[in-house]
Amino acid sequence: MAKKRRFLGALSGGVVTALALVTAVPAVAATPPQGRPTAVGHGGAVSSVDPDATAIGIEVLRRGGNAVDAAIATAAALGVTEPYSAGIGGGGFFVYYDAKRKKISTIDGRETAPASFTPTVFTENGTAIPFAEAVTSGLSVGVPGTPLTWQQALDTWGTRSLSQSLAPATALAKKGFVVDTTFRAQTAANAARFADFPATRALFLPGGQPPTIGTTLRNPDLARTYEQLARGGVRQFYTGPIGADVVRTAQNPPVDPAATRIVRKGQLTAADLARYTAPFRAPTRVGYRGLDVFSMAPPSSGGTTVGEALNILERVGLKGVDQTQYLHRYLAATTLAFADRNRWVGDPAAVDVPVRELLSDRFAATRACLVDPEKALTTPQAPGDPRTAGSDCAQPAGAPSGAAYEGPSTTHLTVADKWGNVVAYTLTIEQTGGSAITVPGRGFLLNNELTDFSFTPVTPGAPDPNLPGPGKRPRSSMAPTIVLDHGKPLLALGSPGGATIITTVLQVLLGRLDRGLTLPQAIAAPRASGRNGAAVEAEPGFDTAALTALGWSFTDVAEIGAVAAVEFLRDGRIVAAAEPSRRGGGSAAVVRP
Repeated sequence: MAKKRRFLGALSGGVVTALALVTAVPAVAATPPQGRPTAVGHGGAVSSVDPDATAIGIEVLRRGGNAVDAAIATAAALGVTEPYSAGIGGGGFFVYYDAKRKKISTIDGRETAPASFTPTVFTENGTAIPFAEAVTSGLSVGVPGTPLTWQQALDTWGTRSLSQSLAPATALAKKGFVVDTTFRAQTAANAARFADFPATRALFLPGGQPPTIGTTLRNPDLARTYEQLARGGVRQFYTGPIGADVVRTAQNPPVDPAATRIVRKGQLTAADLARYTAPFRAPTRVGYRGLDVFSMAPPSSGGTTVGEALNILERVGLKGVDQTQYLHRYLAATTLAFADRNRWVGDPAAVDVPVRELLSDRFAATRACLVDPEKALTTPQAPGDPRTAGSDCAQPAGAPSGAAYEGPSTTHLTVADKWGNVVAYTLTIEQTGGSAITVPGRGFLLNNELTDFSFTPVTPGAPDPNLPGPGKRPRSSMAPTIVLDHGKPLLALGSPGGATIITTVLQVLLGRLDRGLTLPQAIAAPRASGRNGAAVEAEPGFDTAALTALGWSFTDVAEIGAVAAVEFLRDGRIVAAAEPSRRGGGSAAVVRP
């Protein structure tokens, strides 16, 4: 698969100046520039899925910006070049390490449901509506959190204004980026949905077809939207004209009159946008092998589930075991952690989430004793009860539970600066292509994040913390993670991939910390994702034979996750690492190689 498409430009004076332009159908198609998956050096680092975005972040660092400044500029660029995975029509979770204060902070920029939402909003006559009708609809659009996340991060920790941070991405949207294999394939996979919405069709299906590899895709509408945000701030989005257009589009999706698709109307209102907040939350924290692992707290389940699995594995033990036993124990830990996640984790403003208990050593001990080195766990496993955990093996706290479907989209970026500040930021519009609904004249897709709610209780008769509710945030699996060694950053990473984000982050951490792999090796290693379902998803190249003999069942998937990470070496250098091939390969760079 070709590397990600690239912008034809160079940064100058905080904006991007075009070096060359490619017409819609050039006589000779441009070759999408190649991103490098690994870079080592000094002065700061950026890792993302996209060379244009990474280059913009690096230039911000070169010009004296800090990690937060660079992260927001990189994220804004991803809204241009990765519009099917991120953008101002979505949300995400921002984790920040402040080197001066030696403190981890987080911003919860998760989308929220309208105030009118009820637990049965995705049902009719007691039955869940067809998932496809929810995915491509106004009903699935939550209040976007990305613009306020950017503003709050810059106001609290940044050194540049939102206007300065948006300038490079604005120029990128005007000048365009070169379409590569990945972008064309994602467009083609969504072509039927996109064609039903005139604004989406005009932007992403030039001439009614997915754009040709090597052509340039420009987004002048998004450039104007960014310029309006730069002039007027995020109030333009939450109480101003941009927000009015978002509400109008969600409530009455502009569908082609010739389309036969059922497109449900949304419930989002101007009042929902105006009351949105992106709260600062305490991160999750667990100790592992003498290190401190910080991640995102609920409504994300990333921090609690990665943390619980690490606690289980520390008690089961990975030291000295062979590869089969390592993977067997890893799969057992994720199976148990997902069973507990599905039962206990939701929006803490709406349900009581026992975060401290889920991450306690005592609860981990009661779960670890269920792991048998000689055979696989039966699935699905029942959850334990972290509130009553004793010294014995946990007794089931209910029936085995599943989870709502989560799309494999989303994107992640990791940034470090020369002062030692670090950002791990995962952002999304949910499904690849989101709701497929572009806000007319605005150049960005709306999320379909509310499909992350359980449409009906996943286990009939059992409590489900992830049912819809008024103003509620759907449970997420995003796991932007920072690892500290005696108060100083060692690793920072994250990934897209829906529920596989959790297993991806965990497997990379274990590969680096337990198996002696370098960070690039840990990222490149074949992955498997066990999430308390009937079978474990496994990539090609993942050796399943010995694990099958232990009783694990597998199903094949093309790829899992797309990690972007940084590591701080003892000699003062920084390693920036991204995917060598997944999703077309990522892009890592440092200020001074």
